[in-house]
Order: sequence, then structure tokens, then C-alpha cells
Amino acid sequence: MVRVVILGQGYVASIFASGLEKIKAGKLKPYGVPLADELPVKMEEIEIVGSYDVDTSKIGKSVYDVAREYDSEASETLREIKIRKGIHLRSLRNLPIEASGLEDEMTLMEAVDHLVNEWKEMRAEVFVNVCTTEAFQPFGNREELERAIAEDKRDRLTATQVYAYAIAQYAKEVGGAAFVNAIPTLIANDPAFVELAEESGMVVFGDDGATGATPLTADVLSHLAQRNRYVLDIAQFNIGGNNDFLALTDKERNKSKEFTKSSIVRELLGYDAPHYIKPTGFLEPLGDRKFIAMHIEYISFNNARDELIITGRINDSPALAGLLVDLVRLGKMAVERKAFGTVYEVNAFYMKNPGPKDRPNIPRIIAHKKMRMWAGLSPRWL
Repeated sequence: MVRVVILGQGYVASIFASGLEKIKAGKLKPYGVPLADELPVKMEEIEIVGSYDVDTSKIGKSVYDVAREYDSEASETLREIKIRKGIHLRSLRNLPIEASGLEDEMTLMEAVDHLVNEWKEMRAEVFVNVCTTEAFQPFGNREELERAIAEDKRDRLTATQVYAYAIAQYAKEVGGAAFVNAIPTLIANDPAFVELAEESGMVVFGDDGATGATPLTADVLSHLAQRNRYVLDIAQFNIGGNNDFLALTDKERNKSKEFTKSSIVRELLGYDAPHYIKPTGFLEPLGDRKFIAMHIEYISFNNARDELIITGRINDSPALAGLLVDLVRLGKMAVERKAFGTVYEVNAFYMKNPGPKDRPNIPRIIAHKKMRMWAGLSPRWL
């Protein structure tokens, strides 16, 4: 079994939970799960054992109650999982949501101990972080991170950073655990957390799940680079109507997302073509089905000037939820292999900003091959 704890019971987590139960019941084909039936750890072995949120309208409810708000066909089996109070640390600031966190009742260190004890009861193995995008500052230095926790420096820390620290403490006590960081906060790219993970027996996958327009842009830029076409400029934007896009109307949160999206340009082209790649706006009627668009202008042979114009509508949350079905199983495998720290071969395919720090984005077809080789699978294309 793979015993999974969800951090942030929003749209992505609810679609992940709902879709997973349908797959296990034979009611849904695993489209959107890249490694579907190929891994030695089967999808039917995934069991969600815990969920955390800070929205007071969700705390105390079952995952079924919340998932039904996003999917009317959510499985009754999700009634057994209660949503517990997690860490807040301003993660829902500027959103029309009443929030309450463990730190409202105790110090951060006490909250960490509280979580570790709950996770021991659950016998958790893999933690999936799909909290709302945060404004954050990386640590880089493990001592500074540990001091911030010990001294209760709430203005310095985010919910994700405290969760990652708590999971490291839990992993140290139980002999290993995996943390899938599907949001932009740097964990796999922060040397402080990678060092902590290596010493604690924690695996970190991250940062920021690669769905929608960003991996498509990466594939197109790789195509142009391989053919030695010179890119003049790139415009790529996304507009959506879910809570994550609403959160991104906050300037600091948007900056966090923009960083992970824009890092692909120099890494894939070898030069920094002028670009505008960022979440651009919130339009509530779009809901979860975001609008994406990109325009790429480039020079081909004999100074011919060409353009690519691509538009689309993509269901935002299901795109990431499908990747999580793979990532939790790969997390279980990584713990069993004692691949503590972070695993670039996995991150390069599944993440917008693959850790560890200073490891680049690479063409997704190459990343796909590296990931499959790490997982012990034969390359799909030779």
C-alpha cells in the first residue's frame, strides 16, 4: 500500500481523491496518468489516509463532503477521511475565506510535534502538498531554517516550509517518507531542505507541478532549439477562474509562480530571449477551465521570420491531479530505494522548476526517458 496524506484539500486534491477512487473501482480510465499501469506500485494500492486544510468551512468535514463540491460523482469511500486543521501562516490572505491554523493555538514547534504524532497514527508514507500558491523566501541555510522554527518566526516561514520541516522530523522517526511539492515554494530547490531531507530520510519531489501551458511551451522551445531557429520573443499567459488564480492576483504570489514558469527560457534555448510568461489574470466565469495562449516569433533559414500562435482551454486541476497519481507511487519507490534528498530524474519530467538547485529544465522528451529509466522502465522511444 501507499498511505497518502493531502496538504490542502482544494480543487486539485479533491479531483485527485475522487478520480483515484473511480480508477480503483474500475469506473474510470487512467487518462492523464503518464505511467498508469506501468509501475510496480499499482494505482489500486494508493490509500488516502489523511487530509489537512485551514479553511474553517472544510475543517472537520469528510473529504467526500468537500470533493462533492467539485465532482458530483465523488466516491462514498471518501467519507472515512476527516479533514484536519493544518498550518496557515497567511496562506489564504487576501482571499474571501475564513482561515484557522494550528499555530493559532500553539507554537510552531508544538504544531510540528502535533502533526508528527497524528501522522504516526496514520502510518503515513507520502505527503502531497497542493496548498494555495504562497509568497515565500527560500532559506538556503539549514541552520537558519531550524532557528526560524525554534524561535517561532512566523513572518519568515510559510505553511509549505513548516510542513516540509515536520515531514523531515517524521521521516527521521519512522525510517523514511516522501514529500511531493506541487506548488512553487522552493523545497527541492532550497539546499536547506535538501540537506535536511538527506539526513532525515525524506524524499522531496518538486517544485511546482508542470501542467498546462508551461510543459507545452518547453516542448515548443526545445523543438526550435534543436533545429537552430533563433527565438526573438515569447508571450505566454494563462487566465483562470479558480481560487489559485484568485490568489495569484496578489503580487507576491504571482511573482512566485512567474519565477517557476520563466526559468525554462534560458535553460532550453541557451540564451534569454525576451519573454512574458506568467499567470495573467482572474476571470471567475472561466472556473477551473483556464484559457492559455502563447505567441513565439523566431528566425529560420535565410532570415525567414516565422510565428507560432497557440491557444487552448485546459481543465487546470485534473491536469495536475493525474500527475499526482504517478508521483505518490514514485515517492514510495524512492523511499524504498533510500533515494533521500531530491530526485532530479523525476523532477525534470513532472515539475516546472526541477530540483535540486542549478539543475536545468531539459526537453521533456529527454526528461521522460530519464524518468522512465530511473523508474526501471524501458524507454518508450528509442
